[in-house]
Amino acid sequence: MTIQGINTENTQSLANNRIEKSKWQDWRWQMRHCVRDVGSFERLLGIKLDQAERDAFHQTVSRFPMSITPYYLSLIDKDNLVNDPIFMQSFPNHQELIIHQSDMADPLHEDKDSPAPCVTHRYPDRVLLLVSNTCAMYCRHCTRKRRVGDLDSIPDKETISQGIDYIRRTPQIRDVLLSGGDPFLLSDDYLDWILTELRAIKHVEVIRIGTRTPVVLPQRITDDLVTMLKKHHPLWINTHFNHPKELTKSSCRALAKLADGGIPLGNQSVLLAGVNDCPRIMRVLVQKLVANRVRPYYLYQCDLSEGLGHFRTPVGKGIEILESLIGHTSGFCVPTYVIDAPGGGGKIPVMPNYLISWSTNKVVLRNYEGVITTYREPDSYEQAFCDRNCASCDLQLNLDSANEQELLGVEMLLSDSDETISLIPKGNERYERRN
Repeated sequence: MTIQGINTENTQSLANNRIEKSKWQDWRWQMRHCVRDVGSFERLLGIKLDQAERDAFHQTVSRFPMSITPYYLSLIDKDNLVNDPIFMQSFPNHQELIIHQSDMADPLHEDKDSPAPCVTHRYPDRVLLLVSNTCAMYCRHCTRKRRVGDLDSIPDKETISQGIDYIRRTPQIRDVLLSGGDPFLLSDDYLDWILTELRAIKHVEVIRIGTRTPVVLPQRITDDLVTMLKKHHPLWINTHFNHPKELTKSSCRALAKLADGGIPLGNQSVLLAGVNDCPRIMRVLVQKLVANRVRPYYLYQCDLSEGLGHFRTPVGKGIEILESLIGHTSGFCVPTYVIDAPGGGGKIPVMPNYLISWSTNKVVLRNYEGVITTYREPDSYEQAFCDRNCASCDLQLNLDSANEQELLGVEMLLSDSDETISLIPKGNERYERRN
């Protein structure tokens, strides 16, 4: 990135004396003043891009728009744009227009797994409820680039009600995740209505909210918002910090408000080339998160969405980072490294291999230092007798509100109550010849 004619008069933070503090802390003011064009970007940072870079910008935003909150823009190191993690996550890159053969508009098949408006139902007992297409910032690595940023909209009550009606009619759903866009870009009243409708469904035990506002718009975490959220426990919130630089005083205050409201907090990071594909960066990030009462939850391999090729790393880089965390920091600092399977297969954990070998009653393991050890299994193990009559079980199954669920996948092969002995992929030529 070439920078010409730096304006030394504009080198102060955007949150300086020229902007009233009350305005800077108003999340609606932040949204109204999102930076969406290259001229405003240059003016506010006091920089000048060359013509080739401006042309590349216009080509990119014609397909994938830009929007950056003034707060997040203020975190950019304008003296080192090329390597700045804030800049890389927020400013359009012409490489987004390079669509690789493996890229897909909807790599997770969220639309195909949608039985009702706003709903994606992939796992047996939980659903995704998309309540907004609006974001505070358009992350350049967004897996929903096909939807978020192309159309700023909030589904009306009638549309969201159709999704909630599906949840109401589907008793196996116990967990609902609100996502979008960003649910916290809704008004307090509208979000309160959605949560109230969901909380009235008896089989919905847990409601989760995915939001990046603590990262890019911490001003949105107001006392009024937290007071409203506290009415709907049990409530969980996952946010999306990718780099230690994002954990500012403002973001930490926002996290503290949510944690003080009794809301468990998790974090989902995406492994991004040039941003956080470094063991030291990730170790500092997870440790700072935990210090702010946020549990690192997932580390995602970057999805196969269109235009993300320049962000993707080899899977081996994620394994290397996990090797640098496991044993080297507290266990609850270590996220689960996952690949969200293309085609809607769900999240697949990918972890270092610590099980070296095993025999009838002994397993051989290695630890994080490379020490190889053994664990002795019982010489004789007999499971408690089970007559498979769960309705009258007086053994281990003394659980309140225990429900039998259909066995799926490998769980079905492990169960004694199902006679299935193998799972056969559709189209297997050998089995088709048998028929």
